[in-house]
Amino acid sequence: MPAGEGRAVRVAAGHRVRVVDLEGGQVGDLFAFAADDPRERLSAAHTRSVTSRLFPEAGEAFVTDRRRPILVLAGDTSPGSHDMLIAACDPARYAALGVPEHRSCARNLELALATLGLDAGVTPQPVNVFMRIPVQESGRLRWLPAESRAGDAITFEAAMDCVVVVSACPQDMVGINNDRPTPLAIDVW
Repeated sequence: MPAGEGRAVRVAAGHRVRVVDLEGGQVGDLFAFAADDPRERLSAAHTRSVTSRLFPEAGEAFVTDRRRPILVLAGDTSPGSHDMLIAACDPARYAALGVPEHRSCARNLELALATLGLDAGVTPQPVNVFMRIPVQESGRLRWLPAESRAGDAITFEAAMDCVVVVSACPQDMVGINNDRPTPLAIDVW
């Protein structure tokens, strides 16, 4: 998918979806919804409470807001920095930064779902793959450039039939994408 855009794909239970950072240093906002009811969605908060981690380890599940497994972390060739604390960028975020017409992951989610005839109604908390937001001892968050390299990938296995949306985050006002959004690839097999 081109830099700053998003895509939605249907993924059958047992199939895998991989997000690849094509050029390195690019964050991807990943969302997942139950195929039979998009009101049920991957929940970062519920996942943290189930795994007792800020991000699951390989073999652990991401769960929905109904506490059902939706994706399992199957593999990760990146340095492993991923975030489940930061909300998707949205029009309000860019308005506060002085660029109200800037493309956003929230809008990319809406547009990508529309290609499948779906509407989530809300923008849930994403899984921000390749995003490096360390938590300091003081509890403060740091916004650091993504350290993923060209070709790094994170792979998920669908635990249920679902719709996965990935947005190649268009953020260029904060340095998370090394100040230059680049494309991502999404593969399903």
